[in-house]
Amino acid sequence: MPTTSERSPTGGRPGPQPEADTSGSLRYGTGPGRWVIAATVLGSGLAALDATVVGIALPAIGRDTGAGLGTLQWVVTAYTLTLAGLLLLGGALGDRYGRRRVYSIGIVAFAGASLLCALAPNASILVAARALQGVGGALLTPGSLAILQASFVAEDRGRAIGAWSGLGGVATALGPFLGGYLITAVSWRMIFLINLPLSVVVLVLTARHVPESRDEHDVGPLDLPGAALITVGLIGLTYGLIAGAEAGWGSTQVIAPLLAGLVALTAFIAVERRAPAPMLPLGLFSSRLFTVTNLVTLLVYAALGGALFLLPIELQTVSGYSPLQSGVALLPVTFIMLLLSSRFGGLSARIGPRLPMTVGPLLVGAGMALLTRVSGGSYVSAVLPAVLVLGLGLSMTVAPLTTTVLAAAPAERAGIASAVNNGVARVAALLAVAVLPAAVGLSGDSYRDATAFNGGYTSAVLLAGALAALGGVLSGIAIRNPHTIGPADPRCRDMHCALDAPRQEAAHPTFLVATGVPASERGPV
Repeated sequence: MPTTSERSPTGGRPGPQPEADTSGSLRYGTGPGRWVIAATVLGSGLAALDATVVGIALPAIGRDTGAGLGTLQWVVTAYTLTLAGLLLLGGALGDRYGRRRVYSIGIVAFAGASLLCALAPNASILVAARALQGVGGALLTPGSLAILQASFVAEDRGRAIGAWSGLGGVATALGPFLGGYLITAVSWRMIFLINLPLSVVVLVLTARHVPESRDEHDVGPLDLPGAALITVGLIGLTYGLIAGAEAGWGSTQVIAPLLAGLVALTAFIAVERRAPAPMLPLGLFSSRLFTVTNLVTLLVYAALGGALFLLPIELQTVSGYSPLQSGVALLPVTFIMLLLSSRFGGLSARIGPRLPMTVGPLLVGAGMALLTRVSGGSYVSAVLPAVLVLGLGLSMTVAPLTTTVLAAAPAERAGIASAVNNGVARVAALLAVAVLPAAVGLSGDSYRDATAFNGGYTSAVLLAGALAALGGVLSGIAIRNPHTIGPADPRCRDMHCALDAPRQEAAHPTFLVATGVPASERGPV
């Protein structure tokens, strides 16, 4: 991959280079590196913050608009639908036209859609505006990780991604606190308006400090049919799953969209197999490490998506928390991830991802099992233990998982690899929000009835915890730590590790070869 010293940030046109225009050579802990991490954390944090803030706001939105549980599900899933459906396209656009450029466009689109959400006069328009928000999120989300992967030297990428995970976790956990305060003090509409000044800050930081990078070999046509098919497929499945709880699973309005969704997703796979430049290069899944890590992502994020959709409603409807109190309840996750995510990212780089990716999801599952007790006592005795265990589990899981999935793909495919992993996470949350309430008998106005909701909530978080624990078991069984070999090994002669980076010198005698060594010359990964 050419460095930005070989081209201007606008893709070849002459002009001044930004301060941190050192693509592929930034070091963790330096000034330019910190600015790039700050820009990517704030941008991706916008999307994360918005998701958690909306969860806290759901009871207030329901009261204000008279919406039932199905409509509240759509307030969440409309955003996730377009985000998941277009993430792969967003990653491909960044790889081709410049990750910084597409990232900035995504921030602008996200801010504009946030304004529409704030001004929405009813639930239907709010759902439509949330779908537009997802389009912006699909452009900015894969770009944040791809920028880190392309900007930092190979040995510092794990630490940079760990810092991104931890600081991004801060945005995720601060969302409920900030949202709760804004909802209590002003209105749920403020949770969308707050995105506007934050977006301006991100745009300024990105323009000044983020180096441009792209895949110079990506010249094929964009896979627009693939993008359309996966979006239609996800819409069909989600609509059918949400409608099933109220309309009955045998009704035409449920069966028809479910079948249409399955047909569209099947056609998507067929199109990707034949497309000259597929949005989803199926060859990525020839890496066992890439495939298994994404399966773990599916399980863990399905658990998170389902549990965190229902938890704010449980705290407010059953336990009597205010929006602000329910937001503050999750703050310990912020501090735990801030303190530990980068450290677990570094640990994973040293010992391999298998141990943290096994123990982390098991702890997440245990934390969710403890969440069944949130209505049975004080905050310290009932809520805090669950939040502490959940935060520790997420800290152990997120950074190693993210680093592993990116290292399992070639560096020039960083954008699409990031988009695939993000897409898997979003689809997992999307399906969990659509399926989990129906699976435990929650529908209609049940979220307003404390007794009815509490029973369904308890069953739902136990199911979510089982999914997360299954992700840990899968990691322990299927993930193998990368082999390490020394520079004297003949396989190192022309190899640049698993990433597009200079060969390690004598000061760094070993390096990962999980995806760099030809399959015929290595054991199972």
